Amino acid sequence: MRVTIAEVARRARVSKTTVSRVLNNKSDVDAATAVRVREVIAATGYIPSAGAVGLAKGRTRLVGVLVPGLSPAGVGEVLQGVADVVEESDHGLLLSTAARGADSLERFTHQVRAHAFDGLLLLDPPPAVTDNDALRDADLPVVVVDGARSAFPSVTGDDAAGAAAVARHFLERGRRRVAVVTGPGEHAASRLAGFRSVLEEAGSPLTGNAVTEAASTAGSGRSAVRRLVASGHGFDAVFACDDVVAAGVLTGLREAGRTVPGDVAVAGFGDLPLAAFTHPPLTTVRRPSRALGETAARRLLGKLTGDTPLDGVTVLPTELVVRESAP
Repeated sequence: MRVTIAEVARRARVSKTTVSRVLNNKSDVDAATAVRVREVIAATGYIPSAGAVGLAKGRTRLVGVLVPGLSPAGVGEVLQGVADVVEESDHGLLLSTAARGADSLERFTHQVRAHAFDGLLLLDPPPAVTDNDALRDADLPVVVVDGARSAFPSVTGDDAAGAAAVARHFLERGRRRVAVVTGPGEHAASRLAGFRSVLEEAGSPLTGNAVTEAASTAGSGRSAVRRLVASGHGFDAVFACDDVVAAGVLTGLREAGRTVPGDVAVAGFGDLPLAAFTHPPLTTVRRPSRALGETAARRLLGKLTGDTPLDGVTVLPTELVVRESAP
């Protein structure tokens, strides 16, 4: 059944006149009320009539942000970078997550069709989002943060170069029997590829037993060490493609009677806050999380406010941070 303006007004606890004024971007509606009305429009999938040209032409002064969830590592820093830039521009943020799978995708589709925002930032979106028909047909400015192989303009960190820096660091310290705990997804694959390429150039290629996969949890990192030990692969260094996994690797090595960094050097990826407080503190690769959010937001706002061309990929540098786990 088609959602009516009366239903939007009822859910938003305002009059139909107020909804109409929000649709036409009138300045005499207070900001909190306007945001509430637009959230209801997005949630219900209400499509304004042809007369509601204000919203339909994209003058909400809202930037939509879709994230996988609020708990994944690094999301908060990226969002802070987005917020710093967007709020300076006198735009608002409409935040959604993809945490509920198909239900989240349906809500997101309603938001796109209802023109609930002027432009959209997607953080590490799944293919179901970037391949969404409504998004492709919406003629909506979109920038993706860390979107692997996205067809949309994107901003990402140079993960392959960061992992290559870890490999060179290990080799320079005489660590040539290296193991890798990788993870699912294309980001982990990029890190593994960058790491692997340096070892191959140095004549110390990774063998099959040297690489094992883990989920992005400390428990998985701990279990990965058990598998490596049981495989009989001798190793004097471990690169984990995620700091959380690396923390589990440290625990697994202690349980196996291996000292760090005496017997085994360990490095992670991300430079999450926990990296400085593991035992010992973790050598890792710092991703420019806040700068990713800032850069993506600036690119999107450049399109919204100045019609700056929006295309291509912006790659930001990563940085090796050396601590006691692999000095």
